[in-house]
Amino acid sequence: MITVDLTHQAADLWDRIRRGFAMPDLDSDEVAAQQIRYLSHPNALRSLFERSYRYLYHIVDALERRGLPTELALLPMVESGFNPMALSSSRAAGLWQFIPSTGRYFKLDQNEWVDERRDIVASTEAALDYLERIYDMHGDWHLALASYNWGEGSIARARKKNEAAGLPTELAYLKLPDETRRYVPKLLALKNIIARPELFNIELPHVPNRLYFETVESPPGIDLAMAAAFAQLPLEELVALNPAFRRPVIPEGRQQLILPADRVDLFQSKLAGAGPRWQTYRLGNSESMESVAGKFNLTLTELLQVNGMTSPFNLKAGTVLLVPAGADMQSVMPLTNLIPDLPSAKEISTQAPKKEKTKKRRRKRRR
Repeated sequence: MITVDLTHQAADLWDRIRRGFAMPDLDSDEVAAQQIRYLSHPNALRSLFERSYRYLYHIVDALERRGLPTELALLPMVESGFNPMALSSSRAAGLWQFIPSTGRYFKLDQNEWVDERRDIVASTEAALDYLERIYDMHGDWHLALASYNWGEGSIARARKKNEAAGLPTELAYLKLPDETRRYVPKLLALKNIIARPELFNIELPHVPNRLYFETVESPPGIDLAMAAAFAQLPLEELVALNPAFRRPVIPEGRQQLILPADRVDLFQSKLAGAGPRWQTYRLGNSESMESVAGKFNLTLTELLQVNGMTSPFNLKAGTVLLVPAGADMQSVMPLTNLIPDLPSAKEISTQAPKKEKTKKRRRKRRR
């Protein structure tokens, strides 16, 4: 049983997380097996903990506002290894590994500019909405977590099958795929290690119990490289906090940017008076990419590169292109390779697939 001293303020974020543990233990040898698996790879385990530092405070804060158990803050460790760029073979993306249809159901935008399944704030709210929903359905956190992995319909059917056979309907008694059978024990193994690291002879990396990032307003038309320079951040750090962008420019209609809390004032002071470096251009009827490139003093290769395209052919009229706004191309060319590929806008359909009712929350392990 985990005991926590509540008479003192939390020493760090791990201590704060321990205070919110509320899930029951699972009587399963699989939990011990998963603990051994994690502890057998100490470097990988430490890397897993270290990758969480940017995002963990926000998730814990969101859980506490909803009155949810803080074990859920560890779920991205199981889902994505706390890598917001994680993309599975089944097209699940982000910290919380939403498949496209589930992302659409929870109103996470997926288009040629952004994929909010990778947005730290939006995807966390969607994941907690979903977790609350499936907990309310089952009244049991073990079953809710298994539903997150296998699908709420699959767990409901497994419970009904046991009920019809006169068998218990708790998680331990259900017939589950191997992946789902290991899923909840993985989370509880991490919980046990974090609860008593000294027992397992490990040292958790220090994560301060304070706000790491803030959301700020930023005008469209500036690229991420420019925003990083204003905040005096490595571009990789800015991308890690803003992984939803599929192009290297803040698009029209989306002015929110996530920055480390201690860089907000600096960014805003540098932003004052800065004009846009990019604009959008809609491809006209019978207009070629080559002619558009000529209008803006670009080579065709440059225009394709900045728009994440490999071919200038078969583009429809109305296609939105990114072009410089009155600046020299060499001074504004962003490092586009830092924005990894995701499914194309064609693949991310805005239409719900057939039989969405039974498939939209079906979860498969994605790594």
